[in-house]
Amino acid sequence: MPPRPDALKAYVTKHYGDYQVTTAYEAGCCGYYAHRCFESYGWSSLVVNPADIFRRGKERFTKTDRIDAQLIARELKDGRLASICVPDKCREQLRSLFRRRNDLVKDMRQIKSYIKMQLLYYGIEIPPEYDNDHWSHNFRHWLDDLKFEYDAGTEVLRSRLRSFRFIDQEFRDVSTLLRRHTKTHFKQDYMLLRSIPGIGPIVASGILSELGNLRRFSSIKQLAGYVGLAPGIYQSGDTIRHTGVSMRAHRLIRSYFIEASWQAIRTDPVMQAYYRKHQGKNVKSVIVKVARKLLSRTLAVIKTGVPYEIGVVE
Repeated sequence: MPPRPDALKAYVTKHYGDYQVTTAYEAGCCGYYAHRCFESYGWSSLVVNPADIFRRGKERFTKTDRIDAQLIARELKDGRLASICVPDKCREQLRSLFRRRNDLVKDMRQIKSYIKMQLLYYGIEIPPEYDNDHWSHNFRHWLDDLKFEYDAGTEVLRSRLRSFRFIDQEFRDVSTLLRRHTKTHFKQDYMLLRSIPGIGPIVASGILSELGNLRRFSSIKQLAGYVGLAPGIYQSGDTIRHTGVSMRAHRLIRSYFIEASWQAIRTDPVMQAYYRKHQGKNVKSVIVKVARKLLSRTLAVIKTGVPYEIGVVE
């Protein structure tokens, strides 16, 4: 059978027309199109996190599409499957725009590395005033004026600079569109998040697009577990080992919260005092604590609808 919802509907209508139908499939590259089609047919549909599908001993080491389908059918029949939160189309497409921006960040990092690699390969030293992560206009003009002994080397650099400028412009345009769409469709929540020190326009857009409606989380514990800012613990008998943050996480948003925490401790005296209270410990562990506190603020302002005030003791 081809992997199309209409083909499955035709098969079910022909052979099981009088039955109540429930479907389930793994979240992945196919998105939520099939889920929306199944629900439009009047069926009950679940989109499942692959990690939540229970596998017995041998099933963990043997994987085929047929086995996966049998496992999902078994768990669905036994009532052990729970659907992930399916976003509405507006939030889903905003998330695609946010992820496009992150793709461009990776492309920008890569093309910068290629340009620096070429200079290093030919023994060309970058002036000390330009040797940093921020590529100023003066540094770009310096690269434009750079010439190699032969035209071939110069043309390689020119080609890479054209790629750099294209990616840079795309990055700026997509960032602008991301902020605009978020403010247009989720203005109230966006402004609430922007009131928190450390959370800028891009982080706020990422939270609203990737985490969805934060009001669905009943507690900070549940949200921290979803983002991956919950402690990991391994216990066997009398042995208890703390494994740092949980391995199961929304890694992209967790990284954004970690970055936002560094900004928060510079701009908010309450967060700064919290950070200094833990000084002397492992810096990575401390910044994770700050990130969880920042996550707690995020949930609080969304649930209460009250903007955060700088300097208010929590």
